[in-house]
Amino acid sequence: MTDSIYTRTEILLGEPTLNDLIDHHILIAGLGGVGSFVAESLGRLGIKRLSILDHDVVAPSNLNRQLVALHSTLGQPKVEVMAARLLDINPNIQLIKHGDFLHKEQAHEFIQTGNYDFVVDCIDSIASKAALVAACLRLNVPIASSMGAGNRLDVSKVKVAKLNQTEGCGLARELRALLRKEGVRTNYPVIYSQEIPRQPLPHQPVSGVEGRPRAVNGTISYMPALFGMMLSGVVVQALLKQIEEKQETA
Repeated sequence: MTDSIYTRTEILLGEPTLNDLIDHHILIAGLGGVGSFVAESLGRLGIKRLSILDHDVVAPSNLNRQLVALHSTLGQPKVEVMAARLLDINPNIQLIKHGDFLHKEQAHEFIQTGNYDFVVDCIDSIASKAALVAACLRLNVPIASSMGAGNRLDVSKVKVAKLNQTEGCGLARELRALLRKEGVRTNYPVIYSQEIPRQPLPHQPVSGVEGRPRAVNGTISYMPALFGMMLSGVVVQALLKQIEEKQETA
């Protein structure tokens, strides 16, 4: 066994399973506090093909929680910063970069033509989020989503659940309502927190150049990272289950 990015994972999974696992094309939609950790963990796993989507640039307020945010990267497109970081980890990775905002009208075609084996939804815009999820569910593309990590502190309240099983998360509630209007199911995996969110301070500015304006939530360094790492685990376990089922029927 040669020492490489795959060595320790191969010890855990075995070479045949690892080879099957990394031979997937995964889309990470959103490269903020949650999505940047998803992208890095999947990159370190050795996934051969990653598509990354984000329209935003690195801002000073991102420094408290996002992997892409450094003083040296301020003002740079997040998709470019993340791509450079992933290639520094694994120069052989095949990267596809999408630096435009994903409007809800574009979601179906975007998923239909992307040839993704799995989609990881870390989008903030609720309209785009719902459209992306609906497109994946209609096209039978596996997807997992991050719900709201803002205004929360308690790591013990973070859970893996189906969207229709979540409690106490306003984003999950709003997403369920939109998906039901679209006539698609809501029993797909998400990461969410059962913690009652703290209220942001009054008179805060709103963010969102694209889509509707939204209140700026308070965030702490570790919570989005935890969501991202748990979301990566959900993706990997789902793919491993698919691989195991194929091996059993081969």
